[in-house]
Amino acid sequence: MALPQPISVEDLFNPPTRAAATISPDGTAIAFLAPWRNRLNVWVQDLDPGSAEPRCVTTDERRSVLHFEWTDDPRWMIYTQDTDGDENWHIYRIDLHDPEAAAVNLTPFPGAMAAMLREVRDGKTAVMLNNREATRFDVYELDIITGDLTLIAQNPGYVAGWLVSDSGDVFATSLSVEGDLEISRWDGTALHPLTRFDGSDFPIGIHPTVVTPDGKGLWVGSNRDADHTRLVRVDLTTGEETDVDSHPSLDIDPRAAVSPHLPQPLIQDRRTGDLLAVRYLGERQVIQALDPGFAEVLANLEKLSDGDISRLSSDENGRRWVVAFNHDRDPGPTYLYDHQTGESRLLFRPLPHLDPEQLAPMQPVTITARDGLALPSYLTLPVGVEPKNLPLVLMVHGGPWYRDAWEFNAGVQLLANRGYAVLQVNFRGSLGYGKAFLKAAIGEFAGKMHDDLIDGVEWAVQQGIADRDRVAILGGSYGGYAALVGVTFTPDVFAAAVDYVGISDLANFMRTLPPLARPQLANNWHTYVGDPDDPDQLADMMARSPITRVDQIRTPLLVIQGANDVRVVQAESDNLVEALRGRGVEVDYLIQADEGHGAVNPENVIAMWKRIVDFLGRHLGARV
Repeated sequence: MALPQPISVEDLFNPPTRAAATISPDGTAIAFLAPWRNRLNVWVQDLDPGSAEPRCVTTDERRSVLHFEWTDDPRWMIYTQDTDGDENWHIYRIDLHDPEAAAVNLTPFPGAMAAMLREVRDGKTAVMLNNREATRFDVYELDIITGDLTLIAQNPGYVAGWLVSDSGDVFATSLSVEGDLEISRWDGTALHPLTRFDGSDFPIGIHPTVVTPDGKGLWVGSNRDADHTRLVRVDLTTGEETDVDSHPSLDIDPRAAVSPHLPQPLIQDRRTGDLLAVRYLGERQVIQALDPGFAEVLANLEKLSDGDISRLSSDENGRRWVVAFNHDRDPGPTYLYDHQTGESRLLFRPLPHLDPEQLAPMQPVTITARDGLALPSYLTLPVGVEPKNLPLVLMVHGGPWYRDAWEFNAGVQLLANRGYAVLQVNFRGSLGYGKAFLKAAIGEFAGKMHDDLIDGVEWAVQQGIADRDRVAILGGSYGGYAALVGVTFTPDVFAAAVDYVGISDLANFMRTLPPLARPQLANNWHTYVGDPDDPDQLADMMARSPITRVDQIRTPLLVIQGANDVRVVQAESDNLVEALRGRGVEVDYLIQADEGHGAVNPENVIAMWKRIVDFLGRHLGARV
């Protein structure tokens, strides 16, 4: 037995040949992302046989485009872009009838962020924009043809987010004085409360929250009087809740609340907006169809791949569908399916050069924590070697209000290809496992949340999978904090650690968050960790902050930081590295000058992973 041939970092992390395809409303074309000058840009291709070659319709050579949308007019398309990872998203318009026309920035306000609130219809959409004041999103009608912005609702100061129906009705989500999440109706001058939810149940806000097609209700993810999140309809006149759909043991898929580029949990009719199905997430995805016609479509789509349906779009008639699949060893195969004829064909595989047989399967496993809590986890073992006494990488997800899932993960595959076992533990506080599992993390930063990770390592050792002396911890954002906790609170467990945009000082992290994010701290960071303005809570927070325990670090450490990160600012890494170097401790430090909270440009992603592989190889002894 032997490992497969090494897969290069470039083969795993170069831009996909094609990805993220969606079909046009009339069903005649698809748009997708593909490289142009080594950056992902939007391309359009007709679907009819013998049609012309695809053409590139955006030309951003500075940073990859990640999100685009068709409009109801075949001439216009829109996309969003920020600057070097600063997360100040702007909305751009593309003229598909004029290949020479440059994209038009429709929200050209320096330092401001724009977000679309509904699809473009008849050339107009609704956006929320904080160009008036950084801490307050207002609602505007945006005419994508003329670029005119018309104020619809001005934030009174406490609104966190807005919703707008197709008919123009406006609703707001906000945080009450008591810490509850409140949904209100805007009457043109003031807000009128409709319903409330316990804010502590929703550290990242209520999700999903979608206006029903008739504009008279909201579809809301609720766990009122229940552990798991179900879908309810809130009447926008009375505030009354009616159950719409639920799963006996699973939450509605929560990940799009954190990563908006992921598919939304509600699948809706392209033309009418009617609810077709709801996505739930356990070890794998479960889609529950609510519409009999879509149930037939779904059954046929699921025959195309043994992966989970990810991106899905149809034409307005519901005849032609473009579907991509999430798969642990075959990333994103994308098909065209015609429901009228029953015919289907593979459009593309994003990374066609990768052989699924040479990649490592991701196995769901359940680990029991020391206090008896079941920890849903994923284990990926290298192909071609006996799974005994392997070097282990504990890979910790960010958030912490997020979760690992069964999927293709290029970093996991790279490490498995180099001979590492990779363990991903959904520690307490991870999303999607019920309210009790989530709230078990309150007050447990650097406590039971970290114990869960250590218990995962102990499980892998006891199973004979991992060599106790060759264990590394790697993570980004909260996962970077977890890596730093690992080398300061439990330094004897790990032979190496990688901190990517991780928090070293919990108080400084909260105080340096963008102004727009600070009003939401009460339901997440203040509830789970503490308020730095309270002296007693501050003392406890500092005791849980790695920056106060740098004298404990003796584990080889690699720190990676995006210079434009607005969530975890560079000082979080600078201060840690300076403290270590002040003690004469060697620490590897990589600063990415044109990235933010997560690298996007391919050369930066590749450089980062080459550095990680080299670092782990030196300290854990696997191949590089």
